[in-house]
Amino acid sequence: MRYMMLGKTGLEVSEVGFGGIPIIRLSTAEAVMVLRRAYDGGITLFDTANMYLDSEEKMGLAFDAIRSRLVLATKTLKRDRAGAEADIDLSLRRLRTDYIDLLQIHQLSLECDYQKVTGPDGALEAIFRARQDGKIRHIGVTSHSIEMAMKLVKTGLFSTVQFPFNFIESKPLEELHPVARQEEMGILAMKPFAGGVLNSAELCFKFLRQFPDAIPLPGFDAVGQVDQIAAVYETENAIFPEDLAAMERYRTELGQQFCRRCEYCQPCEQGVMITSAMNYPIIARRMSDSKAAGFAAKMMESVRNCTECGECLQRCPYSLPIPEMLKKHLALYEQHAAGA
Repeated sequence: MRYMMLGKTGLEVSEVGFGGIPIIRLSTAEAVMVLRRAYDGGITLFDTANMYLDSEEKMGLAFDAIRSRLVLATKTLKRDRAGAEADIDLSLRRLRTDYIDLLQIHQLSLECDYQKVTGPDGALEAIFRARQDGKIRHIGVTSHSIEMAMKLVKTGLFSTVQFPFNFIESKPLEELHPVARQEEMGILAMKPFAGGVLNSAELCFKFLRQFPDAIPLPGFDAVGQVDQIAAVYETENAIFPEDLAAMERYRTELGQQFCRRCEYCQPCEQGVMITSAMNYPIIARRMSDSKAAGFAAKMMESVRNCTECGECLQRCPYSLPIPEMLKKHLALYEQHAAGA
């Protein structure tokens, strides 16, 4: 494992980090074991968020005795001063620390949210005060909009930017990353597996390791996964023609519109299992028609409850036409079920 400076923050971090969402599925004991295995494997950058259920608490417990040896990054989704203040204090308690290395404004993609955050009594007021008081060392931002991310990078307000980056979503290479480098910002790459739709760790990290200053944040929920990625970083990187061909097959299969499983669309008041149903075509391609229909019956039957209320459309950071896509997926499921 190699280590590098995160932009101009002065924070030295491992060349791959740890994304904190998957540990919410684990018991506390299991999560602590996975987190400590990652640290023992050389990972020193751990990224979580106030909204990731008990992820912060599990990290706090795992790292209480070794806090000074690692970099903790968390996030607030609040747009107002009071809300951000409350989130920061809660994160400090959960993480069992008196300072946060990197506090990020979470999912800043809409202009109206940007105006709230930067305006009077906005979240940035609380964040700047917390930095003054020593509760925060550096300020970052995350986004799912390339246009907004470009704007945020150019403001000079942030030390890091976190944005989706993988061999399917490579647009940041030409637009976002060069500007971030010019501003000497740290670059964090969320969704290295495109939200789980890419199932080849070897391919994903062969691509990502070409850009060592864009630090990927894979999520882990098993010791074996940690060991697999740590082992990747112990080898020299090499990309062969067959790797490029495999990446292209994934691009062709997924197309331009696909769900990244971020789950911002959930929960659905009608009980539609949106995230699962959005990925039915991928399930179907990896099983026989009858097996896919049987495996996905519960999630796909829930699609019948959709009233097309539009709430999921407003929440989706990728502006996917969710109800329209769900209809198509339901039709495919019905076709498979009929032939079973």
